[in-house]
Amino acid sequence: MNNSRRRFRPRQKSNFRRRSNGVVHSNGHFQSNSGNNSFSRNGSMTNPFNIEKAIQKYKQLAKDALSSGDPILSENYLQHADHFSRKLSDLNYKSKEEMSSKVSEKESKGSVEQKKE
Repeated sequence: MNNSRRRFRPRQKSNFRRRSNGVVHSNGHFQSNSGNNSFSRNGSMTNPFNIEKAIQKYKQLAKDALSSGDPILSENYLQHADHFSRKLSDLNYKSKEEMSSKVSEKESKGSVEQKKE
């Protein structure tokens, strides 16, 4: 009998498929084509409640950093909170804009139907 140990043989990755919206280059690094959208793959940053949670989280982290005596880290967290505040206001502006355009479309359709009668 052969007493030599069997070495681990990794399975081949020829049928390996990855879910991606970007390109895998020959060096194996993944590069996304969607800009910064890789951060919010599940759509979490389009939900205003999640953005508000992130704002509160960074404000609390800033408060904790300041109480531990690190004003630079506190400022960093406050900048993150400010970033998400701007994101939330932008999201609110877009939703108001969409709502107003839907209302104006309904009003214009209603006036066209009244003219037909």
